Amino acid sequence: MRTRGSLLGRQHEIRRIDQLTGAARAGQGGALVLRGEAGIGKSALLDHARRSAAGFVVAEASGSQYEAELPFAALHQLCRPVLRHLDELPAAHRDALKVAFGLVTGTPDVFRIGLAALGLLAAAAGERPLLCLVDDAQWLDVESSRALMFLARRIGGEPVAVLFGVRLPSPPGELDDVPGLTVGGLSDTDARALLAAQSHEALDEQVRDRIVAEARGNPLALLALPRAGGFAPPDTSPVPSRVERGFAAALAGLPAQARLLLTIASADPTGDPALLWPAARRLEIDLPAATAVASATGLVEFGTRVRFFHPLARTAAYQAAGVGERRLAHRVLAEVTDPVVDPDRRAWHRAQAGAGPDDDVAAELERSASRARARGGVVAAAAFLERAAELSLDPAKRVGRVLAAARAQLDAGAADRAAELLADVDGAGLDEVRRAEADLLRGQVAFVRAGDGDGPEFMLRAADRLAPLHPERARECYLDALEMSLLVGRASGMMDKVLSAARSSPAPHDPDVLDALAVLTTQGHRAAVPLLRNALDGADGALWTRRPALAVTLAAELWDVRTHAAITEWLVKNGRESGSPLVLRLGLAQAASFAALSGDLDRAMAAIAEDDAIADATGGPPVMYHRLQLAAMRGRRHEALELFEEATAAATRGAGHLVANVHWAAAVLHNGLGDHPAALAAARRAVGLGDLFLAGFSLPELVEAAVRCGAHDDAVAALDSLTERTEAAGTAAGLGIAAYARALVTGDEDDYREAVDRLADSPLLPYRARAHLLYGQWLRRAGRRRDCRPHLRTAHDLFAGAGLEAFAGRAADELRATGETARGRSAHTRDQLTMQELHIARLVATGATSAEVAARLFLSPRTVDAHLRNVFRKLGITSRRQLRDLPDLGST
Repeated sequence: MRTRGSLLGRQHEIRRIDQLTGAARAGQGGALVLRGEAGIGKSALLDHARRSAAGFVVAEASGSQYEAELPFAALHQLCRPVLRHLDELPAAHRDALKVAFGLVTGTPDVFRIGLAALGLLAAAAGERPLLCLVDDAQWLDVESSRALMFLARRIGGEPVAVLFGVRLPSPPGELDDVPGLTVGGLSDTDARALLAAQSHEALDEQVRDRIVAEARGNPLALLALPRAGGFAPPDTSPVPSRVERGFAAALAGLPAQARLLLTIASADPTGDPALLWPAARRLEIDLPAATAVASATGLVEFGTRVRFFHPLARTAAYQAAGVGERRLAHRVLAEVTDPVVDPDRRAWHRAQAGAGPDDDVAAELERSASRARARGGVVAAAAFLERAAELSLDPAKRVGRVLAAARAQLDAGAADRAAELLADVDGAGLDEVRRAEADLLRGQVAFVRAGDGDGPEFMLRAADRLAPLHPERARECYLDALEMSLLVGRASGMMDKVLSAARSSPAPHDPDVLDALAVLTTQGHRAAVPLLRNALDGADGALWTRRPALAVTLAAELWDVRTHAAITEWLVKNGRESGSPLVLRLGLAQAASFAALSGDLDRAMAAIAEDDAIADATGGPPVMYHRLQLAAMRGRRHEALELFEEATAAATRGAGHLVANVHWAAAVLHNGLGDHPAALAAARRAVGLGDLFLAGFSLPELVEAAVRCGAHDDAVAALDSLTERTEAAGTAAGLGIAAYARALVTGDEDDYREAVDRLADSPLLPYRARAHLLYGQWLRRAGRRRDCRPHLRTAHDLFAGAGLEAFAGRAADELRATGETARGRSAHTRDQLTMQELHIARLVATGATSAEVAARLFLSPRTVDAHLRNVFRKLGITSRRQLRDLPDLGST
């Protein structure tokens, strides 16, 4: 593809690469993925980037088909040239990388590795701009791929350019969201020019045209087909297959010792001569003669590293060998691999060398799996365990290793592979405990697979199996089934099943949450609330710590605003201190939800921005319910309806927990907009689903919509249910909301006054403001204009100040109907900034440094500073001090 120092036919690709490096040189980093079939020239373009990036520090890594299961292998390659900057990182980040790279022992903080790698590369780029080249990215280990994806999305404020080469076809992966460029074949003109430049002798025109036609613009084929024995009759198979066959043909005529040397070299992905030469000597290979013959093929070169001409050449060399030769190669490589320095690679070679089951090798692989998991390499652990299971003679150990492999695959996000492994243990003579363990795993697999809502059923089946053997553990499984059903939107149907089955495993001590929920479903809220309160407020706080999602749901079901807030605060604090992304994301989601219900849109947006950053950093799934609640309260019709449509589509793909949220949010939105028929339809659906918390919170929406639509029976039935719930709970928030709902039905002024009084100190601002709005509306329609105006002004000021635009519009309309003009809403900071910018502004306003903000949002300090410049420009200010003086940023 290269002739006289330049690349033929690649002007467009070179221009994109030069733009990338030019921007990085100017401090605006970026990433680009070059995609194309094998041999199309991706590596040559990476080489062009390397040669043309004058003044850059260059860091390189390459994915390996044989190392795709070794955790952080590629990331370590990339970072190795700049590891001298490790001491410049915060201690937590420095330690995270050292553990991940095997420099020290310990458990890796996977939560921080991406940010730590970003900090390391940013520190290296402080001296000179940095160019990162990652070839064969389709073979990156999962952990490295996720970390590099994290880097690619966050280097915009750093003088760093990242260039990936990915072979097509390839399955969907972490790099799909990075800007990409597909590298196509050369034109016939450029193909002929390349062939002419590389050929040492003139080619007959018909021969040349045949080669050009066979290669189909693939530069490797143009260069390799003649080298590998010329061209074959016309072939419609893909070019890489033809090239591999050409390589295989070149290998076929080699002496046995040269072929064996190449087999050993192809079986060792490290390319380390210190392994190849001792392994070859063990087989008494004549190294000078075999090396000379192998080198003469042009497929491999032996130097400080063993390098194949192309990955296809390595593949061809390995596949050309017989099964016995490959096993022999792995055996000698295992023998020369240091069991102390590299025990896992030695175990891998031993596993490949075996012809049948071997319990010793299986046990060694199991130990390798433990080491891999300790380094955060769950994918590697799964691979080791799968192979260990295959080599296990003992049936019980085999099943145990299959289950462990399935668990590791699930932890790695490979739910489909975990399901395949679990299918292999069906009917395998398992005892009930192992069957229960398999069902638990199936339930967890179903929970994370899109469109699969069967998780609670598997959990329930596992609990039923354990009930006669381990009653306490069975009870935990019943709770697992219930909690999962809440999350997948199957609570109404699952709760009865769980509670009925749980009777066979009674609580070992005092009544627990299952008993309380059983009373709730059979006797109602008045009988159940004391038990629910006891479960929620247990002295040891077990429900908060062990099942925080259920605890938050129960607090909301009890209209207990303060406990809801306390659990949320505990979750966020515990998540930050423990470094658990799962706990912190749950806490942030609840913080956003509580803030939305409280009318604190700034806090809700900040929590969502931070949750998004963590999800992006960890590859976790997005969360939508807090966005729905925010959109409902904000009241922007077009934005909200678009989000509702997106959430509904997600619900049809299996995110069943969104259904009730969408209906509740739609009821709030439409009541705010005054579209009461739409609100009535949505509220009916939300209440009908019977979900804990959401069904109760949808009742006041149903009452208001039904009253406005003249659906008296619906309003009375909803009010009765709301009254039972709130009187049993006895909280000021619940009683106040029920009071204004009752006033809507009865028209009794005392109920309106009660609602205003009870909600006077409530943190639920939207509901406090609605009490004033509804009372003001009632007074105006009663002809009491002087009395209604203070309530309507209060409602409008509360709604407008919080940014609840739909309800503020309703209050403004009511004021105008009294002859008074509502004050216009002043511009708010949130209206001018993105969610991320708003969160950064709020953090900086509290005195946080760029480094502190960067750590919290998984950004580099330089990127934070770039966002701050945008914030200053949008707000018309020039300093952090001015940011602190803005009155509407609030506290974080």
